Amino acid sequence: MNKDDLHGYVPAIATPFSAKGEIMEDAFVELFEFLIGRGATSICIAGDNGESWALTAAERGRLVRLAKDTSRGRVGVMMGISAPTIEACLGYVRAAEENGADVLLSMPQTYVLKASEAELMARFDKISAATGLPLVLYNSPRRMGFSLTVDQTETLVNAHNVIGIKESQRDFFYHTHLLARLGGKMSVMTGPCHYILPAFALGAKGFIATGPEFTDLLPSQMQEVGTSTPDETYRKAHYQLTVIYETLMGTGTWPAAFKAALNLIGQPAGVPRDPVLPLSGQDLDKIRRTFDALGISYR
Repeated sequence: MNKDDLHGYVPAIATPFSAKGEIMEDAFVELFEFLIGRGATSICIAGDNGESWALTAAERGRLVRLAKDTSRGRVGVMMGISAPTIEACLGYVRAAEENGADVLLSMPQTYVLKASEAELMARFDKISAATGLPLVLYNSPRRMGFSLTVDQTETLVNAHNVIGIKESQRDFFYHTHLLARLGGKMSVMTGPCHYILPAFALGAKGFIATGPEFTDLLPSQMQEVGTSTPDETYRKAHYQLTVIYETLMGTGTWPAAFKAALNLIGQPAGVPRDPVLPLSGQDLDKIRRTFDALGISYR
C-alpha cells in the first residue's frame, strides 16, 4: 500500500465480544461487510473502536486473518500496533505481518508516557527497522498526553515509510498548517468527524473517524460533498456528524456508546470487554433521543 491507496472512508471496526469476553467471529464478518457496504476503502483492526487495549497480539493477528479472508482483496486491511512498550509494539508488528496486514497504524508511546524528541524518533526508528510494511501515524493528543508537531511529523515522513496520518488533533489551526505543508507528501486522514467535510476542502484525502457509520450521506460520498460548494446536503451531513460524535464521545466509557449505537441500527457489535460496561438506562435512552432528533432509524 502507498499514500495514493490511503484515501476515503477507512473505518476502525469494533471488535464484537460476547458477554463472556470472547470474540464473535461471525459478528465481526457481518460488521466488516456492513462497512464495505458503506464504502470503506480500507478497514482498521485494533483501533480505539476495536478496544485495542483489550486485544492480545494473537487476537489481533486472528482478526487480521479473518479480515483478509473476508475482504478477498476488496479493501485494504490496517492493524493498530500502538503500545506503551516497544516490545509489545513489535509483537503486534509480527502478528500483523504473519497474518497479511497491508499497513500499520501507530501512535508514539501511548497513554502514560510523554515522549521526548529523542524517544519519539527512536520509537519509530525501531518500528521501521522491524518491518517493511508502510506506516500510518496516529496523532491523538487526548490519548497520548501530548501532540506531534508539524515539524516532528515531517521528520518522520522523510525518515520512514510513512504514507499517512490519522490526525485527531482538535485544533483547526493545526490541521490547516499540516495540510498546507504535508498534504502532498502523505495522506492526511481526518480523525474528529466534525472536521471531515471542512478538511476535504483543504486537501485531506480521507478520514479514519467515528460517526459516518450512522449518517444519511454515505461515507463514500463525503469527499465529493466536502470538495463541492456547501449546500443543504453538506450542512445536514456536517450537523449529523457533529451531533453523533458529541453524543457518542460524551456517553459512557469508550467504546460502549459506539457499540450500543451499532447494535441499535442492527449491527452485531456485541458488548465491551471487561472492565468497560455496556450502556444501559438513561445512557442508552440518550443515544435513542439523538437518533430520533437526527432522523436516524434504529431498532
